[in-house]
Amino acid sequence: MDTTATVRSVETVGRDTYALRFDAPDGFAAEPGQFVKLGTEIDGESVARFYTLSSPTVGDTFEVTVGIDPEEGGDFSAFLADAEAGTEMTLSGPFGDQHYDGEPRAVVIAGGPGVGPAVAIAERALDEGAEAAVVYRDDDVSHSDRLDALEERGAAVALLDADEDLDSAVAEALTGDKGETVFVYGFADLVADAEAAVQAAGGDADAAKVENFG
Repeated sequence: MDTTATVRSVETVGRDTYALRFDAPDGFAAEPGQFVKLGTEIDGESVARFYTLSSPTVGDTFEVTVGIDPEEGGDFSAFLADAEAGTEMTLSGPFGDQHYDGEPRAVVIAGGPGVGPAVAIAERALDEGAEAAVVYRDDDVSHSDRLDALEERGAAVALLDADEDLDSAVAEALTGDKGETVFVYGFADLVADAEAAVQAAGGDADAAKVENFG
């Protein structure tokens, strides 16, 4: 759908990382792991970017998690950094089929802002009585409160430094149980390392649901 969404709240969830919660337009529905296109007009030109949902469900609201580089980010990043309750943006989507779909065990490997869909998928899985594991690689942990809550609920959570090898943590997260599905959300280097780690652990990287942020 193509419509307008209004920011309800903005929360700092990590270093230069923000969770933007929007009022959901009528008829908007999406699954954790899908993404939307948000946009605005800056200096007379339309600008838009894609962001993956970080809310486990969509009801009256939905959330995206945005990482903003204060030095290299462009005009739209600056616009998002200044967003507050009441800010309106254009909204298109949702897009993507690499999302949680009721799998009995979800193993999510994430880096950077990929932690948003990681916690959303893990929360949704636990809410539906499934199992979840999160392997998150980043020097600065975002959504730490949600990660702690997931661990308290029984999810396996591994936090790694940005330059740390994924192999051991991924091998520990994978069980090989029937229906176990691997999800990968992050930039190209994380995706490549995650796929290699899954293969090294005896899993099938080709069967993983992957979103490469570029």
